[in-house]
Amino acid sequence: MIVRKPSSHFLFKTRRRAITTCTLQVDPPANITSSSPSTSNSYDHKMFCLSLAEELIKRGSISSARQVIHRIIANSASISDAISAADLAILNGMDLGLGGYGALLRKLLESGESQLALSLYQDNIVALGIDPDPSILNSIIICLCKLGNVEDAIRHSDRLLSMNSLPIKPASDAILRELCAEERVLEAFDYFIKISDAGVALNCCSYNVLIDGLCFKGYLNEAMEVFDIMGKRKRLPPTLHQYKSLFYGFCKKRRIVEAELLSKEMESLGFYVDKTMYTSLINGYCRDKKMTMAMRVYFRMLKMGCEPDSYACNTLIHGFAKMGLFDKGWALYSQMTYWGLQPNVVTYHIMISNYCRKGKIDCALMLLNNMVSSKLVPSVHCYTVVIAALYKQNRLTEIDELYKNMLDNGVAPDHILSFILMKKCPKGRELQLALMLLQAFAKNGCGIDPLALSKSATRDFSQEIELLLGEIVKSNPNLANVAFGIYINALCKVGRAEEAFLCLDKMVSFGCRPLHFTCNCLIKCLCLEGLFEDAKSLIVLMQDSGMVADAETYLILVTEHCKWRNLDSAFDLLDQMEAEGPKPGVAIYDTIIGCLFREKKILEAQDVFKRMLEAGVDPDEVVYTTMINGYSQNGKAIEAGQLFEKMIENSIQPSSHSYTALISGLVKKGMMDKGCIYLSKMFGDGLVPNAVLYTSLISHFLRKGEFEFAFRLVDLMDRNQIEYDLITYIALVSGVCRHITVRKIFCDVNRGAERAREMLFQLLHQRTLAPREKDIRVSADSPEAIECFALKLVRKVKAIQFMPNLYLYNGIISGFCWAGRMHDAYDHFQMMQREGVRPNQVTFTILIHGHILAGEIDHAIGLFNQMNADGCVADGLAYNTLLRGLCQAGRLHDALSVLYTMRKRGYIPNKDSYENLLGGLCANCWSIPAFKIFEEMIAHGYLPYPYSYNWLLCILCKEKQFHEAYMVFDVMRKRGKLLQRGFCWKHLTSQEKFS
Repeated sequence: MIVRKPSSHFLFKTRRRAITTCTLQVDPPANITSSSPSTSNSYDHKMFCLSLAEELIKRGSISSARQVIHRIIANSASISDAISAADLAILNGMDLGLGGYGALLRKLLESGESQLALSLYQDNIVALGIDPDPSILNSIIICLCKLGNVEDAIRHSDRLLSMNSLPIKPASDAILRELCAEERVLEAFDYFIKISDAGVALNCCSYNVLIDGLCFKGYLNEAMEVFDIMGKRKRLPPTLHQYKSLFYGFCKKRRIVEAELLSKEMESLGFYVDKTMYTSLINGYCRDKKMTMAMRVYFRMLKMGCEPDSYACNTLIHGFAKMGLFDKGWALYSQMTYWGLQPNVVTYHIMISNYCRKGKIDCALMLLNNMVSSKLVPSVHCYTVVIAALYKQNRLTEIDELYKNMLDNGVAPDHILSFILMKKCPKGRELQLALMLLQAFAKNGCGIDPLALSKSATRDFSQEIELLLGEIVKSNPNLANVAFGIYINALCKVGRAEEAFLCLDKMVSFGCRPLHFTCNCLIKCLCLEGLFEDAKSLIVLMQDSGMVADAETYLILVTEHCKWRNLDSAFDLLDQMEAEGPKPGVAIYDTIIGCLFREKKILEAQDVFKRMLEAGVDPDEVVYTTMINGYSQNGKAIEAGQLFEKMIENSIQPSSHSYTALISGLVKKGMMDKGCIYLSKMFGDGLVPNAVLYTSLISHFLRKGEFEFAFRLVDLMDRNQIEYDLITYIALVSGVCRHITVRKIFCDVNRGAERAREMLFQLLHQRTLAPREKDIRVSADSPEAIECFALKLVRKVKAIQFMPNLYLYNGIISGFCWAGRMHDAYDHFQMMQREGVRPNQVTFTILIHGHILAGEIDHAIGLFNQMNADGCVADGLAYNTLLRGLCQAGRLHDALSVLYTMRKRGYIPNKDSYENLLGGLCANCWSIPAFKIFEEMIAHGYLPYPYSYNWLLCILCKEKQFHEAYMVFDVMRKRGKLLQRGFCWKHLTSQEKFS
């Protein structure tokens, strides 16, 4: 017998009853009457047992008394009765024993007294150094799980296993449930494997909880292992709930083939696969662009007697549309009516979106009208895609009419539509547009009459908007989130960031929750000003308020970092997304790849594309086009062609943009035969060459000096009624002006290249429309004709009301400089500044070069100094231009001074500049400076032309600088350059050192 401390019973003193010990018979209390015989009998029995236990203790029959006490505790109707029995034993000096404590622990747990049960265990078992038996350990495991202390529960379970005793089902179930409730599903899985290997059985609901938790967290392999153990080892039949958890888990992870196999297994066991499950399979295959598999599941659904619904049909139509198989999508759309399914708003939206994507706006408008005639109210999304497409085709009048129809149909604009309209809004009218949108939003979304609020004609737009926002908040606080977003976007567009942030604070003070769109507008506004740290601070504030940065937020940050050429920061953001989420989309990778190609970092761009594929992100037509264009721009036309074929293999329909990039790259690489092949394929796909392709080809042939063929393409473009855009004019002006001083145009074109070129022209010519009178004609027979054409082209560009453009002005100024008309060049230099276009380093360099061509070197120096004084820091090209001009003018002291400044600024002269300087120094017999320039050239990897180093050798020998002459000779000999025999040869060979 374990000796107990006399005070141990005080654990229960607050809940103890007075128990008599003088007799075996006890009269029931007065409140127990004959009217409740069952209660009376129960009470009599309890009192009899207590008296019996007390009598047995007095007689010394401790073992028998303990059994009676155990039986009383186990069968007590209430926790107070069990405690009374325990108190009786303790007051009489009897130890309850492990069995008694175990029974009392179970009774406390059944009554919900988990904390009291834990205290009993710690004070009466652990504190006294008693080794608990398996029954007590199982009870305490359940107790600890109920109190949320799952770590201690697992330790007690391990203790059971070390005693070669297995945890009972309730204890194991409790641990698994608590781990899953805390989302520690992998730990739950590890514990499950451990107890399964030990032979512990679980309840079916515990398997459900564990499989659900693993599937929800994406640990499908572990979930399938649990499922297999349950079936193979434990011989438990699977449930429908378990199958569905696994099925939707596979669908979520885009493991559609495994999900379909699981659904077939379900059917073989007699479980019903419902419409939602079939649609999930269809949706998964559509997302993976496996339309054949999707249609097979669809027909299987029909075969099993599961009627299709609009959602399943919409999923298939959307899948076909994404793959460019719009005809099949349209056929399914037509079939819906045959099945008695009426297309809903989502169906129409899918069809309208695809027509807009293909540029078939009239078809999209027809469907929009059909919706109205079918008594379906188009959603704001339907109007949004059509309005965006109309903007692309510059059909502004129709936009106004469509917007009015939208309002007449009671549709309120949303933040996406406002973003599109704001993007195309004339500068300075953003707040006016925001007021118009909010008035429509208030009327159709909140039922507020905006005209009744406008009482003062002098109130400005901001005051009108704030008054309107106040009314929207009162009417519908949920819709106020969108309204504030529209206004904040407008403020960001006009660059009033401080007011936008004040508006955000006001919005929060009203209890409104900002949309992601609103925060993204503010973040973009900060990034445009280069305030990336402030943008990060705003993201932290978003996270503190429970709003997690979404993929659009990261896209804005990555895009702006790439614009500022902060590629390291862009990669840091990509790493963060891949590690922590959200999962980066194809647009993120496309932005970084495009920036890398612009920086000529081709290998890094390839690595990012490979990284995207390894991350499981499917490339779309846009990123393929970016890659193809990047390869083409960097002279890798073969790689561009291979990637183009890979795109087609992946069932991605090429667009005119991808064809244009590839054909342009092949032509520039001299592979016109292949370019013609792809041009023919382009026609076969129903695509027509656009201004971008013509501009690229014209610019290429102008750059090569093939004016006649370039002007034939200009003529063909004009006859095809393809409008010149600003880029076309810039290419023409720059290309023509570049060769405006050429006395005669020579085009060394071999017969094969000429044949391919003519084939290219004929392919373009076959789509020619009826000829029309041209206002731009040129003959490439003489420089005078080219100059006349250039000036005529400049006048035409000025007549067309293009937005002022720096590149266009640079091209025009360059043309006047090449023609020696500096007065006209300066007129346009002044004009561009009056129109708000600030000249850059290229502009100043063009003018400096013009002065040099005119022999006005002092004007060139003055303009160079003015450029730096105006805050336009000279770049390497400007320094090289001035350096060559000074050398040509014989200003060698000034040239050496510019060279010193140039090196100090971190710029290195190019080879032409070094050759000019070396030639000028040799002409003036400055042997030592010339030798130093020679050393610099060699250090930078430039080899002088033969006449330059021979001239230098002659000068060094004449001045008896034989050591330096030998060094020049030795350097050139090691690089395979032979010395011309002459004066310097005789002097060198006559020296002992040389011999």
